[in-house]
Amino acid sequence: MFRAGSDTFVSWVTGIIPLVVIMMTAVNSLIKLIGEERVYGVAEFATKYAVTRYTLLPVLAVIFLCNPMCYTFGRFVQEKNKPAFYDAAVSFLHPVTGLFPHANGGELFVYMGIAAGITQLGLSLGDLAVRYFLVGVIVILIRGLVTDKIYSHMSGKN
Repeated sequence: MFRAGSDTFVSWVTGIIPLVVIMMTAVNSLIKLIGEERVYGVAEFATKYAVTRYTLLPVLAVIFLCNPMCYTFGRFVQEKNKPAFYDAAVSFLHPVTGLFPHANGGELFVYMGIAAGITQLGLSLGDLAVRYFLVGVIVILIRGLVTDKIYSHMSGKN
């Protein structure tokens, strides 16, 4: 058991941690190249309203940055909305796999299992992927709004 834990830890230190650091560096460099003012302008628009903050921003983050980098878009969200943004982003990592499998390879096996059953029934995978995506957008909006309310209540900022 200890050996397995040690092996897992070493694999993270030599695998995922350097990858995340490099990806964060690349995203920050890209933001600098594009111009922070432009990026923040788009982000301000996307975070101005709750509907776009919990739909547009997480969807763009997940599609373009994938898991786990998508959470870095939280830097554009006000501090009080960060828990809800995170909840929306993490909740969208599975529904996105039908249309954008690159976004979260770890969830692809679940989608492929469902897709195998749908294929055996003779139904369309395209319809499944689109419906999965749309329901995901609705769910992340609901989760974002509910988490906002819960955080506001728990932090005493009603």
